[in-house]
Amino acid sequence: LIEDSSGRVEAGMALVGDAGRTMEEILSSVRRVASLIDEISQASNEQSDGITQVATAVQEMDRVTQQNAALVEQAAAAASSLETQARRLTQTVATFQVA
Repeated sequence: LIEDSSGRVEAGMALVGDAGRTMEEILSSVRRVASLIDEISQASNEQSDGITQVATAVQEMDRVTQQNAALVEQAAAAASSLETQARRLTQTVATFQVA
């Protein structure tokens, strides 16, 4: 009976050792997964920052494009006004004769 109990105790100790090693492997795997999750989180934050920067750049480009469009309209109006003034000046000068 004692020998049988000793055998069972030894077998139980072996099982406990196996369980401990398995638990260590599980813990190691959990640490690796946690590390990967942390890396994914950091990459996501970097992507978010990059998207924010791109959105800001696009907004700035839109603002500058609108300013340029307004300047083009002003330049076109100024050119039209200059053309009208040039016609008037040509007509006025045409009334003079060089002797």
